[in-house]
Amino acid sequence: MPHVPLTWLAEHVEVPAGTTAAQLAADLVRVGLEEESIVPPTVTGPLVVGKVLSVSKEEQKNGKTINYCRVDVGEHNDAPGTGKEPADVPSRGIICGAHNFAAGDHVVVALPGAVLPGPFPIASRKTYGHVSDGMICSARELGLGEDHSGIIVLEEFLSADAVPAAGTDAVALLGLGAEVLEINVTPDRGYCFSMRGVAREYAHSTGARFTDPGLPENLPTPPPAATADGFAVEVDDPTPVDGPGCDRFVTRIVRGIDPSAPTPAWMVERLSQAGMRPISLAVDVTNYVMLDLGQPLHAYDLATLAAPIVVRRAAAGERLTTLDDVERRLDPEDLLITDSPGGARGSRILGLAGVMGGAETEVADATTDVLVEAAHFDPVSVARTARRHKLPSEAAKRFERGVDTRLQAVAAQRVVDLLVEHGGGTADAAVSDLDTTTAPAPIAFDPSAASRLVGVDYPREQVLAILEQIGCTVRPAADAETTVAGDGADDAAPGVVVTPPTWRPDLVGPAHLVEEVARLAGYDEIPSVLPPAPAGRGLTVAQRQRRDVARALAERGLTQVLSYPFVGDVHDKLGLPADDPRRATLRLLNPIADDAPALRTSLLDTLFDTARRNVSRGASELGVFEIGLVTRPEGVRAGAAPGTDRRPTAEEIATLMAAVPAQPRHVAGVLAGQLVPDGVWGPGRRVDWADAVDAARTVATTVGTELTVRAGSTAPWHPGRCAELVVGDAVVGHAGELHPKATAALELPPRTVAFELDLDAVLAASPAEPVQVDPVSTFPLAKEDVALVVDDSVPAADVLAAVVEGAGDLAEEVRLFDVYTGDQLGEGKKSLAFALRLRAADRTLTAEETAGVRKRIVKVAGKRVGAVLRA
Repeated sequence: MPHVPLTWLAEHVEVPAGTTAAQLAADLVRVGLEEESIVPPTVTGPLVVGKVLSVSKEEQKNGKTINYCRVDVGEHNDAPGTGKEPADVPSRGIICGAHNFAAGDHVVVALPGAVLPGPFPIASRKTYGHVSDGMICSARELGLGEDHSGIIVLEEFLSADAVPAAGTDAVALLGLGAEVLEINVTPDRGYCFSMRGVAREYAHSTGARFTDPGLPENLPTPPPAATADGFAVEVDDPTPVDGPGCDRFVTRIVRGIDPSAPTPAWMVERLSQAGMRPISLAVDVTNYVMLDLGQPLHAYDLATLAAPIVVRRAAAGERLTTLDDVERRLDPEDLLITDSPGGARGSRILGLAGVMGGAETEVADATTDVLVEAAHFDPVSVARTARRHKLPSEAAKRFERGVDTRLQAVAAQRVVDLLVEHGGGTADAAVSDLDTTTAPAPIAFDPSAASRLVGVDYPREQVLAILEQIGCTVRPAADAETTVAGDGADDAAPGVVVTPPTWRPDLVGPAHLVEEVARLAGYDEIPSVLPPAPAGRGLTVAQRQRRDVARALAERGLTQVLSYPFVGDVHDKLGLPADDPRRATLRLLNPIADDAPALRTSLLDTLFDTARRNVSRGASELGVFEIGLVTRPEGVRAGAAPGTDRRPTAEEIATLMAAVPAQPRHVAGVLAGQLVPDGVWGPGRRVDWADAVDAARTVATTVGTELTVRAGSTAPWHPGRCAELVVGDAVVGHAGELHPKATAALELPPRTVAFELDLDAVLAASPAEPVQVDPVSTFPLAKEDVALVVDDSVPAADVLAAVVEGAGDLAEEVRLFDVYTGDQLGEGKKSLAFALRLRAADRTLTAEETAGVRKRIVKVAGKRVGAVLRA
């Protein structure tokens, strides 16, 4: 995110005195630059200039030598003889471990009450036998760089004639008290990754006068033309992947730079405010110009280079150690900067073009001669390389969003001027400028399109003025010998031809111009009009059913969750067989996470991870469910995508549809721990396989689908505690207790249960018409209990179905309430007891009728499942 110090911004645009960061944010948001944050001052409290009066070196028992200093801090001094340490003149006593200063030097002193970056509060304390009444600061302690080898000596840090008197506020002197605005820039506004771009937008918002620092005429020294003896540069990219990889490459040479020359304090301050770490003069200058103008630059140690520089694509197997000391295996699509040692053209790699330089030719502590590179690289190529190598550098952020193709020579000249001024160098007359850039393409535009598309009446004059304001060249269409590509142009209001400025590569069509008109005229001018809601519309039947299912499961105590649909090795943890169709996954070319590169084939694939995370965070009683899509790629045939120049043919559409995998909607749930907690009523109850089956039944019952439950066996469920869920003749899901190996691999509690249903299949089998509620009978209820003895292998569901059939229309409710096995029944037998609620719609049932129901139940159950009435 770009950081905007007001003092820096004011160099390019008139900013009224007293403007705060909050006011600046309000001005910029009007033109679409949103505030990310306001960075408060890095230093607060008393920070002043101090003059060292005396330095007493004292050896300590631990072998360390410290300095006890008396420092004049102006009005903050102790009175003579009354301070914490005796002194002949007003001053303060301070302990300092650095040794790079002497009496008479001016330093920066943090007095008690100051807070330095960290935060690091300063207080008076007794140490080494003295009271240290403050701290003499280094650059790193003030957040002005990484130098911690010694404290700041202002005669060196500023200049001897710029050092103020003792007691002067050092916060203002060093620029440490300023607020900095951090803004959010959208990808199409890459020019705002510079102070130049932000200043231009501030001028658009407020009407303030803007001076473009990117124009040659605004430089103290205009950029010179290319010379024949410039450092040779070649571009060898005959078959570019994304277009010409490099269409401009400017080099400048500065000789005789003092390697020990420090970066000026004002530049260190601005780099620090922008969130960049000062390194050395040559590197800091290139970074500063990049932040100021938006043109990434690179400085090479000239002594390590061999002409010509060759811009080319990488060869298979090539490697490069970048400036971050990481060796990277290069891809043939990577665009490289190379040179030619020993005459071997383009044999040595200097860096990844537009992303990061190599370690071999970086500017070192002893570098005196530098080659400055200012180039323009293809945005797509840079973006792909940065993502491929996970290198989101500051240069890449700008190149991938588009850099001004007319800026390279100007930026290089700025770097040369700064190195000459602050490094004592001399600009070499040799200049190279390889330039194959093309001018922005003109856009045929109908000014009335702005009003038509935005819905605001923009006068023609206002539209054209805004386009010129953002830097576009506007000409009548007749003068440009072209026609207007748009609607509504006529002789009275002819179209125009608009040529965007070079710093706006995002303006490529009429719609982009309309967007600029709406932006600068003010988004607040666009009325908010709610579209009318037509009658007779609402949720579809399927949408209402899905909501009913979610509501029913929530009423059972389950919590709805949403998990990411990406999976890795979960099928191994579930113990799926090698030939299980759920193992056939669709892999993503560019997954969010390397360990989850495929789309799930089952909701439980990802729901288990959600359950594990909740259990790991203390949720001992767990009940979660999810409704979502799964991907089944069986039968998918890949095909070529048609072009965008025309509507696809029916055959091409069929090919595209054949390449789209099936994505049925499923519902799944996971339960663990206690279903009923322990309490004064007695011990609780853990969830078991029947609860998972019951939850699946709830789904089917809610939408009116008849669900048949039968014994099944499939991973990851326990073979003896797995139910197969059937609708009609099709298996639509499973429910039951998970296999112990699966719960261990998934890090779930033992005896966790789960269910999963193909919700689309369940909904497809639901009644087409809404379920009609039977009228409530006003006649009395009759109750009957019947206990049937069957073989132990007979499923309870089959017995229940027989009881319901035997009870007929008189059965209002049939419920299994007891299962008994024991010696009284004999080996291999079990007794199932059912409670019946019987009622007729038109009469009171007699004892004979209820007895008849019992007899029919025994008869039907005996015929279907071999049941006999328990004695």
